[in-house]
Amino acid sequence: MPVSVKSLQQMAIFVTVFTGGGCSMMYYLMQKNFARSEYYRLALECLNDHPVAMESLGAPPLKAHNIRLTDRHNRIDHTHAQIKIPVTGSKTGGYLYTSSSKNNPLDRWQLQEAVLQLRDGRRIDVLASGGEGSELAGEEGTEPGFLAF
Repeated sequence: MPVSVKSLQQMAIFVTVFTGGGCSMMYYLMQKNFARSEYYRLALECLNDHPVAMESLGAPPLKAHNIRLTDRHNRIDHTHAQIKIPVTGSKTGGYLYTSSSKNNPLDRWQLQEAVLQLRDGRRIDVLASGGEGSELAGEEGTEPGFLAF
């Protein structure tokens, strides 16, 4: 039973649209899952509570963008989470490098490291008490060191 070329074209278009829609939905759900996670929310709350970092960004409003799923800085397992969150304010933007851990899978996440790296190369430790001494020295353009796991 021969199949017409038109039917094959229609099937190819349908499969392409269906696959693209499925991939888009999966990407959206993964980003939504990250945004709901405790380690992600803890990091953004810490940033929101740091006046020097917020002023440097020109926030509020603070906008947290989707993380890059293929970025080598984004590693998560049952007891450790290390993520790089792109953030922007009205003045500039940067990345919030965070590292969180918990002793066993049933515990709450504890933020171990949170460093905001601005586009101009400045780095601000947002776990420090919001005032003097929270800017980190270092070469511009270098990334904060993460806790090894």
